[in-house]
Amino acid sequence: MDPVHAIVLAIVQGLSEFLPISSSGHLILAPNLLGWSDQGLAFDVAVHVGTLAAVVGYFRVQLLQMARAWFGALAGRGLTPDGRLAWCVIVGTIPVAMAGLLFGDFIEHMLRRPMFVAGTLAGFGILMWLADRLGAQRRDEYSVGWRDALLIGFAQALALMPGTSRSGVTMTMARALGLTRMGAARFSFLLAVPGIAMAGGWEFLQLVTGPGDGADWQMMGLGVAVSAVTGYLCIHVLLKVIERIGLLPFALYRLVLAAVIVLLLG
Repeated sequence: MDPVHAIVLAIVQGLSEFLPISSSGHLILAPNLLGWSDQGLAFDVAVHVGTLAAVVGYFRVQLLQMARAWFGALAGRGLTPDGRLAWCVIVGTIPVAMAGLLFGDFIEHMLRRPMFVAGTLAGFGILMWLADRLGAQRRDEYSVGWRDALLIGFAQALALMPGTSRSGVTMTMARALGLTRMGAARFSFLLAVPGIAMAGGWEFLQLVTGPGDGADWQMMGLGVAVSAVTGYLCIHVLLKVIERIGLLPFALYRLVLAAVIVLLLG
């Protein structure tokens, strides 16, 4: 892998991890469309580390408040809104953790195909537009309850399928449950912290227990840095504009990309 490949793939990860357009789908499709060899598991781990750093860095103040409130609740000092939000993030993470343990190998070996990605891009893109078009806008992320957290968590588990989009499917469910676009996006990003950490951890486990593919540490470091900066800027811009633009542009992008995949790789 040369620096140009590393930078392009890291930008793809940084943008598509947080925009509702599917990072796993884009990382599968980019080498196919550009005629590059697969970037390898080690590089996928690196760019996941970068996007994890981006979301933790962006929400560092709120995450610290949530952590303090959560430990305070465990110590018997009562459940504050931040503590409740922390518990909801934990509850919302359980379904994807269970699904990953049960179906991770099947998904890794059977569903990483361009035509499957095209189908999930289009299908979940339409659902995302419908939820954004028909969903009420009356609640923020602090209004999320246990039932909401579980439903959003079950939706997140679907994002194990390439092309679905973790941020896309969680925002879709959150909008369907009545969260505002901003509330849906913020809860999705907070839920991304354990989600991305688990995905990166699973890939790292496969890397260290597998035969190894000659990791290029320089390119991995470049991938971490570029995906972190790109992801941070992506979160910042999306939170600034999502109330105005809604999710329709991303749904249209998914439909166009699905058509391109079918035409070029079908």
